[in-house]
Amino acid sequence: MFDLTNKTTIVTGAGSGIGKAIAKLFAKQGAVVYILDFDEAGAAQAADEIQADTGKAYVEKCDVSNQQQVKEIIKRIATVRGTIDILVNNAGVAYIGNAETTSEEDFNRLLNVNVKGVYNCIHAAVPFMKEKGGAILNMASIASSVGLVDRFAYSMTKGAVVGMTLATAKDYLNNKIRCNCISPARVHTPFVDNFITKNYPGKETEMFEKLSKSQPIGRMAEPEEIAFLVLYLCSDEASFITGCDYPIDGGFIKLNN
Repeated sequence: MFDLTNKTTIVTGAGSGIGKAIAKLFAKQGAVVYILDFDEAGAAQAADEIQADTGKAYVEKCDVSNQQQVKEIIKRIATVRGTIDILVNNAGVAYIGNAETTSEEDFNRLLNVNVKGVYNCIHAAVPFMKEKGGAILNMASIASSVGLVDRFAYSMTKGAVVGMTLATAKDYLNNKIRCNCISPARVHTPFVDNFITKNYPGKETEMFEKLSKSQPIGRMAEPEEIAFLVLYLCSDEASFITGCDYPIDGGFIKLNN
């Protein structure tokens, strides 16, 4: 089950956190993984860990907001491999602020990475998927479904990701290209640890506990738990699933009251 042997897989933002967990799991299932990340050092570390575990991984330094760069990299991968089987749009940035405190610069930065970045990768990969079909998985968030305090721009971008997912799934039904997205709640990644350290010095343990308990299940997710759902949705076992947004949120959307 969940065999990805020799599947050409692109994972953006796989130098750390959720993306890294996805890349490692996919490689373990036999995929040939291409890590696209602006953080070249983090991407190289992820690739080294995959290769040390006998997996196949390659690194492409990439700014997903740069369409020309994305197109050149994906074309190069497709030329070498013959096709693109799986695209995981995981790269993204966060910002804390409401409509008043969000600057135009920060708004545009989130728009360029979280929205344009997903569009750029889909735009570049779909032509190489159309002949044989493929799977696209976009990273949304619970912020696209519920109101979160001080997540104005971030919520906007993740709502757009859900919209792009539905449109892509509809447009390429006849090409056997499936497109889904998932909406995680808080996941324990280096980003969360750095955020707590930066904003709550001296209160790290207390804040970690508070943020963990904001999920009804009582804890944050681990990156690997998110990766398992991504694996399923990109595998042949999920061949009947397209155009869906899957919450993976410890009960946050339905049970928080």
